[in-house]
Amino acid sequence: MWRYVAGGVAALLLIGAGIVLFNGPARSVSPLAAVPPRAEQSADDEEAMPDTIPEAGAKTREEKRFNRYDKDRNGIVAREEYLAQRRKAYAKLDTNHDGQLSFDEWATRATAKFAEADKDKSGSMNAAEFATTAPKRKARPKGDCPPAAAPRDEDS
Repeated sequence: MWRYVAGGVAALLLIGAGIVLFNGPARSVSPLAAVPPRAEQSADDEEAMPDTIPEAGAKTREEKRFNRYDKDRNGIVAREEYLAQRRKAYAKLDTNHDGQLSFDEWATRATAKFAEADKDKSGSMNAAEFATTAPKRKARPKGDCPPAAAPRDEDS
C-alpha cells in the first residue's frame, strides 16, 4: 500500500514541477558571447546604425523563380519566356549550329572529361584515373560553419 502512496506523491510532485517550469518567466539571456566592438569603429558609425534591423523581403523562392522567367515583367510567363533558358542551353550544346543535337554534341563534356582523365590514352580508366573524375565540391565560405572536429582515435 505504501508503494501506491509514494507513487501518487511522486506523480503529484512531477506535475507540480512541470507547471512551475512551464509557467515561469522566459529567459532572454543569449547563449552567445557578446562581440566586442572593433577598434576602427568610431562613434559616428554607431550613430548611423539604425536601432532596428530591417526585415527581409517577403518574396518566396517561387516568386523569385517566377520573376527570373518573366522577362517583360507583365505578370505572365509566356511560352517563349519559359523556353528561353532551354534554347540557350541547347544552343551551347549544338556546336555545329545545324539545329540538330547529335549524341557527340550532347556528351561533349563527358567525352572531354574522359579524355582528360585517361592519362595513358588506353581508352579505359584504371581506379586512379577514375578518381580524378569525381565532381569538385564547392568550397564553403570562411566562417559559414564551425570547423569539423577531428575524428577521435578509439584505439588509444
